[in-house]
Amino acid sequence: MKRKIAIIGSGFSSLSAACYLSQMGHQVTVFEKNSTFGGRARQLKKDGFVFDIGPSWYWMPDVFEKFFGDFGKKPSDYYTLERLDPGYQVFYGKNESVNIGADMEAIYKAFETVEKGSAKKLKKFIERAQDNYGIAIDKLVYRPGVSPLELVTVETIQKLRYFFTNIKREVLKDFKNPKLQQILQFPVLFLGAKPENTPAFYNFMNFADFGLGTWHPKKGMYSVVEGIVALAKELGVKLVANANVEKIEVKNGTASGIWVDGKKIEAEVVLSGADYHHSETLLPKKYRMYSEDYWDKKTFAPSSLLFYIGLDTKVKNLSHHSLFFDVDFDAHAAAIYDQPKWPENPLFYVNLPSITDDSMAPKGKEVCFILIPLAPGLEDTAAWREKYYHIVMDRMEHITGQSLKDHVCLKESFCVNDFISEYNSYKGNAYGMANTLLQTAFLRPKLKSNKVENLFFTGQLTVPGPGVPPALISGKLVAGLIEG
Repeated sequence: MKRKIAIIGSGFSSLSAACYLSQMGHQVTVFEKNSTFGGRARQLKKDGFVFDIGPSWYWMPDVFEKFFGDFGKKPSDYYTLERLDPGYQVFYGKNESVNIGADMEAIYKAFETVEKGSAKKLKKFIERAQDNYGIAIDKLVYRPGVSPLELVTVETIQKLRYFFTNIKREVLKDFKNPKLQQILQFPVLFLGAKPENTPAFYNFMNFADFGLGTWHPKKGMYSVVEGIVALAKELGVKLVANANVEKIEVKNGTASGIWVDGKKIEAEVVLSGADYHHSETLLPKKYRMYSEDYWDKKTFAPSSLLFYIGLDTKVKNLSHHSLFFDVDFDAHAAAIYDQPKWPENPLFYVNLPSITDDSMAPKGKEVCFILIPLAPGLEDTAAWREKYYHIVMDRMEHITGQSLKDHVCLKESFCVNDFISEYNSYKGNAYGMANTLLQTAFLRPKLKSNKVENLFFTGQLTVPGPGVPPALISGKLVAGLIEG
């Protein structure tokens, strides 16, 4: 039965759901509060510099291939990919770094150089991670989180212990060198939770990292958004920008439409891909599934302080992606999750896409994106931003052995306050809700409202979790529930 569906927000999960629902024959309209589509995956163009101001890592290419394949398409129909080599570089100090190459043999060799005997252990570790990845992708993440039985398969029963131990314990059991321990724990810290609070089963992200590699879409991550928007339009989806949704209309316990800039838009189904907490504030309290106390008690993935910097010189001694782990890893994690505060000595990440892609900066210049993970809800002021700008730039200068601050010709920042104002993000979180044991699968906020008929949710606060590939999967899952 063809239905009129209104979708709130245009992030990856919303765009994914819109494509599937339109393919199913529904009349789909996407409403985006900002002037461009893509949700947090937006773009900044200024003075010839092109910045991805949100996601900048292209991991799990198989998920993108499955998504486009569902419509008889390929990613290459919409954008061009290049596998990075090295995928990224990890710095522990000046002239002290480890490259994560595009070839597993090169990675084994890099590990062995740091810790004798670690190559053999890493091979076994990645074999387990690959096995877990296959189970996660084939058996778990494409399930809608409506029942605990979704987790019960022959394969997951065999892997039960990996749900009740954690990533940190598994890593420290095999690897004694702190540098290697940090490399194997970083995907979790930057994208979700403390390694000691994350089930060891999630080590499948290490296979996504080492085995499947790190890729760069030509012209940046926003080219992926543009590709999915193009696909959505081909499928008949209508997209409306500068459309601020103020209210979800409920009539006799059933969603009947939305209010956009003072105007009622009729709909038979409402799907929100906006921040889940914010989406429920668009409802009268009696129709909300989750209280403020519920949200306050949840473990959220980090927020971030982001800098978008244009340099009038090329940067030496860094890769496309670089991680700066030249300070205490555990102390920064504690500042995010244990006693939230601005970290004294932050870990940070630097993205220099113009090293690979000369379309992203004027000739002889460099695009520089810097990310510092932070606890959500921190006080965000110009003074804090400026202080941390100098901290990270000074460390970059020291490690690269070159002057950078004198070459800055463009500087903008984005932090907690901006995540709230631009994306209605709960406490300014950047990545959604952490994948801890008690926030996995059916224990996450639901895709379908149990208080309002024909009201659904999608995105990083629901299943399967944070990140761009999970967002695409979330859109497919909720489309299946709506159709069902």
